[in-house]
Amino acid sequence: MKYYLIAGFLLSISCTGQQVNYQKYVNPLIGTDIRVIEGKDKSSTEERGQNMPAVGVPHGMTNWVAQTQASEKKCYPPYYYYQHAIQGFRTSHWMNGSCTQDYGSVTIMPMTGKLEIDPEKRASAFKHTNEVATPSYYSVLLDDYDIQVEMTGLSRGGILSFDYKKTGDRYIIIEPNSDEGEGYIKIDHQKKEITGYNPVHRIYQGYGQPAGFSGHFVIQLDAGIEQFGVWVGDSVIDRGNEAQGRKNKVGAWVKLNPSVHKVLAKIGTSFTSVENARENLEAEIHGWDFSAVRNKSSDIWEKTLGQIVVTGNNGDDKVRFYTALYNTHFLPRTFSDTDGSYPAFDGNKKIMKAGGFTYYCDFSMWDTFRAVHPLFSILNPARNGDMAHSLILKGQQGGWLPIFPAWNSYTAAMIGDHCLSMIGDAIIKDTPGFDYEEAYSLMRKNAFESNRDHQSYIDGKGRRAMESYLKYNYIPLEDEVPDAFHRREQVSRTLEYAYDDFVLSQVARKLGRTEDYNILQERAKNYKNVIDPETGFARGRYADGKWVLPFDHTKFVSYICEGTPYHYTWYVPHDVEGLVDILGRDRSISYLDTFFDGGYYWHGNEPCHHVAYLFAYLGEPWKTQKWVHEIINKEYFNSPDGLSGNDDSGQMSAWLVFSMMGFYPVCPGMPYYVIGSPAFEYIEINLENGKQFKIEAKNVSDNNIYIQSATLNGKPYDKSYILHSDIMNGGVLSFQMGNIPNKQWASSPESVPYSSGTKQAGSK
Repeated sequence: MKYYLIAGFLLSISCTGQQVNYQKYVNPLIGTDIRVIEGKDKSSTEERGQNMPAVGVPHGMTNWVAQTQASEKKCYPPYYYYQHAIQGFRTSHWMNGSCTQDYGSVTIMPMTGKLEIDPEKRASAFKHTNEVATPSYYSVLLDDYDIQVEMTGLSRGGILSFDYKKTGDRYIIIEPNSDEGEGYIKIDHQKKEITGYNPVHRIYQGYGQPAGFSGHFVIQLDAGIEQFGVWVGDSVIDRGNEAQGRKNKVGAWVKLNPSVHKVLAKIGTSFTSVENARENLEAEIHGWDFSAVRNKSSDIWEKTLGQIVVTGNNGDDKVRFYTALYNTHFLPRTFSDTDGSYPAFDGNKKIMKAGGFTYYCDFSMWDTFRAVHPLFSILNPARNGDMAHSLILKGQQGGWLPIFPAWNSYTAAMIGDHCLSMIGDAIIKDTPGFDYEEAYSLMRKNAFESNRDHQSYIDGKGRRAMESYLKYNYIPLEDEVPDAFHRREQVSRTLEYAYDDFVLSQVARKLGRTEDYNILQERAKNYKNVIDPETGFARGRYADGKWVLPFDHTKFVSYICEGTPYHYTWYVPHDVEGLVDILGRDRSISYLDTFFDGGYYWHGNEPCHHVAYLFAYLGEPWKTQKWVHEIINKEYFNSPDGLSGNDDSGQMSAWLVFSMMGFYPVCPGMPYYVIGSPAFEYIEINLENGKQFKIEAKNVSDNNIYIQSATLNGKPYDKSYILHSDIMNGGVLSFQMGNIPNKQWASSPESVPYSSGTKQAGSK
């Protein structure tokens, strides 16, 4: 297995003057295999990283990846490490690390000998020892055909090289992938060009319905075509040059001139039209210089990865860190063409124009609001602003701010209302690029109105179970929440809505909406209605106020989303102090200790990601330092099975990036980060505003994980959190590390992170 380029990378210059090749620390194969967790088996897709070794550029429209399985099905990525045959090379729109589906893609496969269109029959064996995977370049030898394949790409266009090393008939197969067997393909052999599209269909809400747009492609070859044909279903049509699929898969094949040994194929993609796919290709890849495209992709990745420079002697730590940073930059994806064209949201089939900004789609928001977007708020606030602007446009075009917008469509795939959280966090941090008043209007509608139009509610518009939430100030067990992908989960929904309402309250205060602020501040306390003060745990509750029986806080139950009551008891990120008031300080500490010591913590899913940082709120930050360090070493490996759960559009990776830097956004919507335990001796964050924020961890090692003392810009620092403004203004946060906890550092009531109402946001 090789995960570095042998040569040809453009090198970056660090602040020390040393040349650094950041891509050599990226292993795109991490998270592409299955780690079997105790009590699970290989059929459990939740235990898979679900990542793919794709090339391209950060947040590109299209990812370019080897295909080991032909799938447009939910929870099946294009590539798995444990599969040992390649069926082709795909222009993928897989939501990396997810359990969703690919869409609007096309696969291209070179082969020799007998023509074969079936993906499994045409697949070639390969060896991982002959595989080179980097962010900007991928190559592999197809053993059965003795063809060396190389691949690189940019956002909307890619280029592949097929080197046929043995004699015989040489073919290229082109197959539009479609979950519903719909597609179109056409061959222009004189232009050496193949074009086509396939309509995209929804899952979750509106399952199987058209999404209102298609994936379009243009493939151009630099070699002459001797013969060609198409197929529909299993029927090959010799000399045909056009095929339309209606519940039957379609594809095309071309036979190359026998004198051809090496062929280049350029692919342009678009979500609006074949013409725009061609224009995108021309704009990004002018000629046939493979190396130039590879170098451009490499240069972009070097700049992106080089925004954070880490120094330390542990190369494996650097691989884990930079691979995680790479994986945070897949989604959301660019959805607009080079001329700004993009399909309107919610399937109305109009073509819109993004003027002066990039329109993004595929927001796995239940996951990414936690750490992915907060990371962007530091590294790329301008891009994060475009992402917020894109969400606002979706809300304006569809009538409601979406909950989990994917495939440019509404879904209620997961719970909560976290587009509100992401936008709110951006507003609190003064992110540029969108209108705050327009945003607030949409956010307020989601938070104050119940969608009474039944059909559009079923379609995914509006908060689930909103009528119950407004009536009872929690969602009672009698409400089964039928019109959602995840049904019931009433307690988790209540907790997440209370958090979202808090974030909106902060925006209301900032925008001078005093009446809304007061209402939302009260609603932010709704979490108290599902925390049983007697047991001290989140617990199901009926409309008459009675608690559900029987009750075991360690068991998976229907009123909790993807977890147990023990997991979700801690989901009060905005008011940890209020939660502690209910439980009592001693019981809170005891419950947290048992949570980790007893093995109840579950890092493979998002609801637990902030919990290790809660010790800091209780004046015991050394326990945060201990457990964060342990999670890093037990949950993240430099191997294909290196993730213990779905990366979920980069959230698992974003947790690692933050935690190895030494801080984490426990409560997006509050402009601070809770301090953990930095993993590197020196970290430099190169900010978009031209400033630098530096983190020193003197004497840090695998044993010296405890903070002994700290300074911020040369002054003693005794707080277990740091403000967003401190980072964005540039400066130096310096830690002295040791192997014994300093229980006095940042342990006083004045030093702990603030909760709802205890301090004004932004104050020290």
